Amino acid sequence: MLSKTEQDPQQQAKALSYQILSGFDKSYRRFSRITSGAQERFEKCQWDASSQGIKERITTYHQSLSEIVTEIYQHINPQQLPDSFWEATKEHYTKLLSSHPQFELAETFYNSVIGRIYRHGRIDDKIMFVLPSRCYLSGQDRHKVVNSFDTSGTVRAMYESIFDTYRFRVDFDNFELDLANLDKALRERLSIEQLASVHTVEMLKSVFYRGKAAYLVGRICMPNETLPFVIALQMTEKHTLMVDALLTERAHMSVIFGFARSYFMAQTQNPAEVVAFLQELLPHKKHFELYTSLGFYKHGKTVFYRNYLQHLDNSDDKFELAPGIKGLVMAVFHLPSYGVVFKLIRDEFAESKKITREHVKDCYRLVKMTDRVGRMADTHEYVNFAFPRARFDKALLDHLLATCASSVKFTETEVIITHMYIERKMTPLNLYLQQEQDEEKVKDAIKDLGLCIKQIAYANIFPGDMLHKNFGITKTGRVIFYDYDEICYMHERNFRELPKSNDPYALDTLSVAPNDVFPEQFEHFIVGKKHLKDLLKEYHGDLMSPQYWKEVQTIAAEGVIQNFTPYPAHIRFRQGTDD
Repeated sequence: MLSKTEQDPQQQAKALSYQILSGFDKSYRRFSRITSGAQERFEKCQWDASSQGIKERITTYHQSLSEIVTEIYQHINPQQLPDSFWEATKEHYTKLLSSHPQFELAETFYNSVIGRIYRHGRIDDKIMFVLPSRCYLSGQDRHKVVNSFDTSGTVRAMYESIFDTYRFRVDFDNFELDLANLDKALRERLSIEQLASVHTVEMLKSVFYRGKAAYLVGRICMPNETLPFVIALQMTEKHTLMVDALLTERAHMSVIFGFARSYFMAQTQNPAEVVAFLQELLPHKKHFELYTSLGFYKHGKTVFYRNYLQHLDNSDDKFELAPGIKGLVMAVFHLPSYGVVFKLIRDEFAESKKITREHVKDCYRLVKMTDRVGRMADTHEYVNFAFPRARFDKALLDHLLATCASSVKFTETEVIITHMYIERKMTPLNLYLQQEQDEEKVKDAIKDLGLCIKQIAYANIFPGDMLHKNFGITKTGRVIFYDYDEICYMHERNFRELPKSNDPYALDTLSVAPNDVFPEQFEHFIVGKKHLKDLLKEYHGDLMSPQYWKEVQTIAAEGVIQNFTPYPAHIRFRQGTDD
């Protein structure tokens, strides 16, 4: 612990490095305690407690950070210390991390301390870990995170060995049926030659819990290839365990680890090794995406920033306004060669938007804390994010100055955005529907748009502004909502029928409260063109009914936690088991 009487700067720096690492270790113990409770919550079907666990685990980082910064200020005034002090502190801290199992997360925690002290006004590798302290060689701790299973016997024997290792304190509903389904699914996926060549099945020791599901995640190892091998488990209505599916396609596994879902609860003391293993299974996923999926969203931001710097060094295109209709609340730009968009809150909103800047921030926090059910894009919040000024398109600069001047600062070489969100890039749905020539793909997109709206509502979120420009579509054709400035809980809206009158101005004379919503009007603005409206009404006509929304309100008010499986229904072993 630091002492005011300590005069030797080196001793002070050393003491501070110990103090910060102690703060991180305390934070990680809290994180792990919440995560380790996921199995019991799953086995006891405590779905509401699972939802609370998501929120608690996100807030514990900020709590730990506030505690350690407060402790530091009780002993020293860190802002008055010279850079040489912080350089010495970083040097001592780096030595402490040489054998630390969560060294990379501890670096991010250190960065957060520096960021809090300097109000995120300094990004300097001399005093913080802008770059990692060392290159992690994956595989060195693989034995700590992976179980290997012998495949020299029968397929059934292998499965029995797996379930002898991963034990749950609850009975299987029909274990013999589950084994038969797993056996059949693997034999349908692999040829006889492939099955004969399998030499190992490797499974991460961590069980991945989320919502009403648990996943055993691993891979099938053959001489010339490896395949994902994910056993998806769910609880039945009888509170017994069942195997829901076997996933062996990367596309299916990719959706499970997608950016529109809440973070997994997966207990591990060696996150770098777990992420390295997952990245081998999903090579198209960035490391920052995988860290984020495990709940290490703060470190995900750190790894993203490093990836962003690397991409800048290896590209020369310019930042420009993102394609699509300009938003009334957010200004959005992108780097065409990079897979994210940057979103700033405008200084002023259109008159139709009766909201404030703080309201917008609250909405984004709400989405962060809620179960996004695979339908709401995750975002990362940044302050004082620096961009190279020479890489900014003039039209973009002009637009930002005209709409978001309070969030933009300049130096001779940089454009600094004082507050913004970063989000995964998708094709805006309105552009997709304009450009797509395949009628079946258009129909699928409209069908999935309706499902997207419904699933968000069942997750107790009313999307608010449901214009199709506020939705994106992924490369796999999945529709995702990404405009949050008008979202709210379902109980905060009053769904009403339109007045029955021949008077076209009847609605103007009707008493309308700010929280009133008329679903019969949805068909006029969710999608624009008539043939798209007709498709939406054909597939999801109930969306235009006040009664439908009232029924969803009732379900949400009862606290019913929904279960939307993140893989296709046709690969599920028991059809119709969803809530």
